[in-house]
This record gives sequence, C-alpha cells and structure tokens, in this order.
Amino acid sequence: MEKNKKFIVILIVLIVLIAGVSFLAINEFRKNKEMAEVFAVEKEEMENEYSTFAAQYDELQVQINNDSLREKLESEKLKTQRLLEELRQVKTTNAAEIIRLKKELKTVRAVLRSYVIQIDSLNRLNAALREENQEVKSKYSAATAQINTLSQEKKSLNEKVSLAAQLDATNISALPMNKRGRKARRVKDVKKIAITFTIAKNITAETGNKTVYVRIAKPDNSILSKGNTTFAYEDREITYSIKKYIEYTGEEQSVTVYWDVEEFLPSGTYNVYIFADGNMIGQNSFEMK
Repeated sequence: MEKNKKFIVILIVLIVLIAGVSFLAINEFRKNKEMAEVFAVEKEEMENEYSTFAAQYDELQVQINNDSLREKLESEKLKTQRLLEELRQVKTTNAAEIIRLKKELKTVRAVLRSYVIQIDSLNRLNAALREENQEVKSKYSAATAQINTLSQEKKSLNEKVSLAAQLDATNISALPMNKRGRKARRVKDVKKIAITFTIAKNITAETGNKTVYVRIAKPDNSILSKGNTTFAYEDREITYSIKKYIEYTGEEQSVTVYWDVEEFLPSGTYNVYIFADGNMIGQNSFEMK
C-alpha cells in the first residue's frame, strides 16, 4: 500500500508538471503568434513607408538642378530601396530583423526630412534670385535700349554714307544639338549650339576680311566664354563667345558658328548678340527647356 501511495503521488506530480509545461508552451505559442501578427502589420506599414520615401526622393530630384545634391538624393534613394528589399525578404517571425529595419526607417525618415528642408530653403533662395535676376534683366534691357538710343543719336551726327555702310545681321537663329547632331529636346542633352545668321547685302559697306564676334548670354546674363576672350567695343573690352573670320563681298552672306558645350547650362531664355566693325549688328533670343 505504501508503494502505491508513493506511485500515485509521483504520478500526480508528473501530471501537474506536464500540465504546467503544456500551459506555458501553449501560452508562449499564443504570444509568438500574436507577436507575428503584430510584426506582419508593422512590416506592411514599413514597406509602404519605404516605398513612399523612395518615390519622394525621385520627386525631390526633379525639383533641383544641383548635380551634387541630385547625386546625394540618388544615393539615399538606392539605400532606401535596398532596405525595402531586405524588409520584403524578412519573415514576420524574425523579430530582431524587423526591429533593426524599423530603426533604419527612422533614420531614413530623418534624412529625408533634412533634404526636404534643405531643398525648400534652396527653392526659396532661387525664387529670390529669380526675382533679382528679373530686375537685372529689366535694368539690362533698359540699358540696352539706352545704348541703342545713344547709338542712334551718334549715328545721326555721322555722314549718311557711314550709316548706310554698317553691316546688318538678320535671320538670327539658334539650334541646340545633342551628341548625334540632332535638335536636343532637353537642355541637359545639349552638346553643341549652332548659331546661324545672315549678313545682309550692302553695296555701300567696305568689303574684305572682317571679324565677327558672337556673344551668347545665359539666363543670368553671364556670357559663355572659353578663357580670356575679349574685344573692343565702345571704349571698353567685353567678352565674346565665338569669333568668326569672313570675307565680305557686299552680297548677302550666310554665316554659321558653333558653341561646344563643356559647362552646365540652365534652362531659360538665352540672348545672342552679334558684333562686327565695332558695332552690334544684330541680336535675338532663344529658349532651352
């Protein structure tokens, strides 16, 4: 009898232990299942955020013309896409990886926010500069008009023969070309700019070898040039973009010059000014988008 009692006690203890272990195992399984469900929801939300952030980096790149900043944005976008791919491959049961990628998401969010603030500041600065440039353009246009007026007054004091003898550049046009020699649709694809114009027929003008200077002004009115290239105009030295030697016979003559693009060109309105014999003989403008 004593042995049976001991056996029963041991059996009861074992049953209690098995029940306790089973309870703990079931409870742990339930917790893991609930945690996996929570991680699944968080994973989906994180994937959406990573995708949104990558798209926002693309949008930010469109808003700027700064190549250096654009490269940094591209690098951050690629990093975001890499983390997104890592997240997609992580199982919802891998708590450590999900927590790590959640921390990475916070970093991505903070970095993106800093770029948004930086670009917003740059855009405001650019807006102010555009306004200032517009004012400069207005003053430049007014100055050009004044120069033209003074030139007309000066011409009126000269002999009629001198007035009639001045060359005149007409039909001024510009063709931005890509690396294939075709018309470029976007300013970033422009590798060469062809400037074409016509020297009008003038039987009273002096014939012979002449030097024609072409000035190409960017939207900010700075002149495209390579090195120290200047010529004399109205008692001062001004910069030119292209110099062309021609032999003028008095008859109508077509002239084409080329500018090889080796610098960054912004989009906007460009002005072309043509000079010969100390006079500005023609001007026109063209757009590059």
